[in-house]
Amino acid sequence: MSAQWKRRREGGGRLALAAIRTVACSGGRAFARLLLYPIALYFLLRRPEERRDSRAYLARVLGRPARWRDVVRHIHTFAATILDRVFLLSEDLRRFDVRIDGLDGLHDQLDRGRGVLLFGSHLGSFEVLRVLSRQRPEQKVRVLLDKGHSAALMRVLDALNPEIAATVIDAGQSGPAIMLDIQRAAAEGALIALLVDRAQPGEAVVRVPFLGAPAAFPMAPWHIAAVLKIPVSLAFGLYRGGNRYDLAFEPFSDGIDLARRERAAAIPALIRRYAARLEHHVRDAPYNWFNFYDFWEHDDDSDSAEGQAAAPDRTRGRGTAVRAGTVLGDGAGGA
Repeated sequence: MSAQWKRRREGGGRLALAAIRTVACSGGRAFARLLLYPIALYFLLRRPEERRDSRAYLARVLGRPARWRDVVRHIHTFAATILDRVFLLSEDLRRFDVRIDGLDGLHDQLDRGRGVLLFGSHLGSFEVLRVLSRQRPEQKVRVLLDKGHSAALMRVLDALNPEIAATVIDAGQSGPAIMLDIQRAAAEGALIALLVDRAQPGEAVVRVPFLGAPAAFPMAPWHIAAVLKIPVSLAFGLYRGGNRYDLAFEPFSDGIDLARRERAAAIPALIRRYAARLEHHVRDAPYNWFNFYDFWEHDDDSDSAEGQAAAPDRTRGRGTAVRAGTVLGDGAGGA
């Protein structure tokens, strides 16, 4: 997979995040929101590739040609969640009206004490899961994040909430080191959060139906789940405008128990199940999709059926099979 998103300039880079943090912290959320439309217009005018890919995606999901106001709304929604990131990461949650669904099921999984893998995506705001600190303040939460690639975000995290920054599992480590950190977190009963809709360069993928065409999803998160055999839950934090969010948790598995020889055949079926749930929520909140690149891009060299069958073993050999995406934003083209 060519990992086109990795080559894009960062949508929420160091200067942008620093400016948003300064304005938000000094003027408050209401004042900062006045700047969202100028910011969205600037992004619209200065980022033609993202503008093009936004229109193509919106035409696909809306079933009609996307108008300019659709693209503006799409980018404005993205900008609004970037602004709210400042408050969510500082755990200033009083400003938000968050409706939570499926929390009992997640608590049931956590109460088993084996840890839970929480799979998210670049749909809406993954940071809104911080409302769990209200419901279950004692719960340990670890996030998988490539610190080197997300240096700007790490600086913001360190400034806003060093305690959250300390929970990050660095995805820039070697594969065995990442897996060891995840295993330790699971042994502590932690909630281990990662985004599973983007593959890193050279990472094994499988193409499954998504919004009417095959799209490539990384296999690595599902290999992690098969190795750990702990519960898996899905999380969708959808921005509904103003200060409103819907946070949905969906138990996916009580433990994916697959022998190594079975994984190549069984994991694509799991990814198809996941993609179907992701599509359901994308259609429910289409302007929350923050993959500002051609998500359906096809690379015949890496996405062939033969490549998919062989890739898992090659990827493990390079130590990248557990680099299963990033959390809390990973730069270009996404939240």
